[in-house]
Parts: sequence; C-alpha cells; structure tokens
Amino acid sequence: MCGRFALTATPDRAAAFLGLPELEDFPPRYNIAPTQPVLMAIAGLPRAPGSNLPDRQLMLVRWGLIPAWVKDTREFPLLFNARSEGAAEKASFRAAMRHRRALVPASGFYEWRQSGGKRGQPYWVRPKHGGLVAFAGLIETYAEPGGSEMDTGAILTVNANADIAHIHDRMPVVIDPQDFARWLDCRTREPRDVADLLRPAPIDFFEAVPVSDRVNKVANTGPEIQERGMVGPEPEKAKRRKPGTDDSQMSLFQQ
Repeated sequence: MCGRFALTATPDRAAAFLGLPELEDFPPRYNIAPTQPVLMAIAGLPRAPGSNLPDRQLMLVRWGLIPAWVKDTREFPLLFNARSEGAAEKASFRAAMRHRRALVPASGFYEWRQSGGKRGQPYWVRPKHGGLVAFAGLIETYAEPGGSEMDTGAILTVNANADIAHIHDRMPVVIDPQDFARWLDCRTREPRDVADLLRPAPIDFFEAVPVSDRVNKVANTGPEIQERGMVGPEPEKAKRRKPGTDDSQMSLFQQ
C-alpha cells in the first residue's frame, strides 16, 4: 500500500519532469497523507496541428477517491489506494481506469514494516539515484449532494519487488517517463492497452532508509522526518502486584 508520500522538488523541476511549461509555486511537502490535496497530471485537450501548448494539464485533487455513484460518503471507505490487478473491473475504479488515468509526482513514499514485539518500523523509500518518480493515479470527480463538485484520486499499487517485499507486500505503480503519454491517453487507449505498465519498479530502482516514528504523525511535516532512525521495542507494561505481595521483593529494583 502507499499511505504517505512526499513531494519535495521545486515547482520548476516538477514541471519539467511532467512535461508542463510551469507550475504555481508550492512548498516542499514531506508528509502527504490521505484526504490532503495532491497534484496529479492528466492528458490535456487535443492540440491543433503545430501547437506548442502542453498536451497535459495539472489538477489538485483530494487523495481518497470517491466514485460518482456513492450516495453517502460517511458510509464509504477511504480509497486512497487501488489494487492494479483488478482496477479495470472493480466498480469503484472502472470508470477512472477508462477515462481519467493520471500521474502523481513524488520524491518517494513511506512504508512500515511490522514485526512481533515491536512498533512498526517506518522506511523512507526513494529513488536510488535521486530525482522524481510518477505514480500511476486515477481521478474521479464526485458531485456532492449540495451540487458542488470535488476532484478525488487514488494511487495504483502492485506486488512489491524484492527491494520492498521485506517491508511490505505492496508498492505504488511507477510509470516511466517514456510511457507518460501512453498511460495518460484515455482517448485512444483502453485499460487493456496499458495493462503492461502496471508492474513493479525494476530491482535496485528504490532504496529504503529506516526513519524514526515522527512520520507517523501527520502534524510532523518537516525534513527531519526523513532522517535515518530506528524505532525501539514497545515499552513493557508495569505488572499489577497481587494482594499480599512482600514489598521487600521489590528492593532490588529500588536501589
């Protein structure tokens, strides 16, 4: 799964990576969480012959996809990830897979390894050679009962590769820059035409850096959450003393 990620590149670098002329200024974001706004790029309107206008456009969407057919969002789960293996057939994602495929620019993502007796160890997973990546995303515009519309989105995931599998069994789908146009082309390419792009990242593409549990709190948004660190075991809970216990037996622990 992908429940947190970061986008810390400058707007100029992000624009160049996505093939856009420019982006409005935005601060680095080190701890992006579900329900927060995220940047997603989609295919733009068809260009006239000889036009220099970009063939894609940027959207700001709520991270957590809401299908158009949902009646009550309070009773609907938060869909911030979509399993790529069945997204083209699943009711929640079928329309978006066909009509609104997107790219999600990121500097990396966070994942947690769970082990017995310890709190989850978070990892900052970043491209080994630096730079940005583009996760495969989906967008759905949800019409609220009051009439207003809200653009929502999800990140597609796939089985983790060998670099990540020891941490978690899922990872975001990464779209290679040479495949951006094909992935975004929803006018002429159906989901089956881009299914080959829904695969794990190549081995050695990412590196996983253990970090402290400061990333667990959404309120922590500074670069320090990406500093290397380890999470210790859960503190043992104090045992209740039985009635009649001899206090002298505790003297060794009171010196």
